[in-house]
Amino acid sequence: MKTVLFLCTGNYYRSRFAEHFFNAMAEKDGLPWRAASRGLAVGQDGNIGPVSQFALGALEARGVHLNRRFRFPLQATAADLEKASLIVALKEPEHRPMLAETFPEWADRVEYWHVDDLECAGPGEALPLLEKEVRALVARLKSGTMAAPEDDH
Repeated sequence: MKTVLFLCTGNYYRSRFAEHFFNAMAEKDGLPWRAASRGLAVGQDGNIGPVSQFALGALEARGVHLNRRFRFPLQATAADLEKASLIVALKEPEHRPMLAETFPEWADRVEYWHVDDLECAGPGEALPLLEKEVRALVARLKSGTMAAPEDDH
């Protein structure tokens, strides 16, 4: 089983949506991948609770029903990056500098997407874009048209 690691700032909204949506799609399609998610600056953004209600609502609306207790956001560690087969940071201008500062050896080994956080785009704009990106990633993994960058180390 391979792992895709989704990174955002607080591990509360975007990365949590991506993690659960990816896992639902991968399970449905029998894809031998699972997602995890972490934040690059957990606790610095004032999030309340374990996961964004926007993310949970959007998942429910897409038929992803999560009937369980949720963990609180987790800070990314070097071990998380090393264990992942593929790492996706959800907003390049936001996350590349954080990676370069905290994990400089990883900054150029990450796939960057362009999904804004709440201060720049509402959930009605950001989450459909994130859904589209996750669906495209699943399609690439299913077709075998992408090699994970970490496969060679």
